[in-house]
Amino acid sequence: MADSAFFCPLSHEGVLAVRGPDASKFLQGQLTCNLNYLSDTQSSLGARCNQKGRMQSSFRIVLDGDGCLLAMASELIETQLADLKKYAVFSKAKLSDESPQWARFGLTNGQAVLDALGLGLPEEDGAVVRAAGLIAVRVSNERAELWVPADRADSLRQQLAAQLPQGDLNQWLLGQIRAGLGQVMPQTRELFIPQMLNLQAVGGVSFKKGCYTGQEIVARMQYLGKLKRRLYRLALPAGELPAPGTPLFSPTHNSGIGEVVLAAQAPQQIELLAVLQAEAVEGGNLHLGALEGPGLQLLDLPYQLDRDREIQR
Repeated sequence: MADSAFFCPLSHEGVLAVRGPDASKFLQGQLTCNLNYLSDTQSSLGARCNQKGRMQSSFRIVLDGDGCLLAMASELIETQLADLKKYAVFSKAKLSDESPQWARFGLTNGQAVLDALGLGLPEEDGAVVRAAGLIAVRVSNERAELWVPADRADSLRQQLAAQLPQGDLNQWLLGQIRAGLGQVMPQTRELFIPQMLNLQAVGGVSFKKGCYTGQEIVARMQYLGKLKRRLYRLALPAGELPAPGTPLFSPTHNSGIGEVVLAAQAPQQIELLAVLQAEAVEGGNLHLGALEGPGLQLLDLPYQLDRDREIQR
């Protein structure tokens, strides 16, 4: 179960590093989140968009030493590095793939273990605590990430295993789905604008920070209220797990009405996040993969969309 106590390696993600005197200044003009809100005790979700406001990556960003670390789907790092380096030519910022330098573990209901490591985390989402070279990040209720230098990974894994059962990545992703946290994967690169993943509702978009790549499109969508597609949580009968990007259909529409963002096996069913047309969701007749595909049941998200609150960031 996603809500039982366990730990697991976060093997699906890597770490993109931006370091140097201009690291934060450079990234401020590239990312949806406001780097002025980051501190030694606060991380953020965020995304990097193309000129049309479509997300090329999404991530969690953490300050570290002379720069920033961005944890994202491993397959996205190479292309993001190549693209970002084009813009960093005149900045005192060095970009690199630091995935080999870090091991990251997901912990669910592992607060006692973190406390024993001197990493007692506040309940606030995004909170960061550091001790003895380790970094703990609160990602949602009862869920935390532990960032460990690679040369200490084996010993930390043994410490974790002595106090928590080891789960698998599916369990961790199920918790992420239940927290309503979408993520750009290779199959969905440049498919969604940030609001389609509800990123503005979970602190990943700032509307007060000024310009960044794709900002005009993202801001217009927020202020004009023309968003017709957004993230929903759904359930599917047990079966084969649908991949990100799998289309969804409704008999009342002549074409696809959405795409799977992330899916995981639950004990009796599949749970998933998908970007869907709001109009189609109101109709309530949703199917995976084809008009005659398995039916989908709408589930609740743990947060509400609030445009007035969101634009204050």
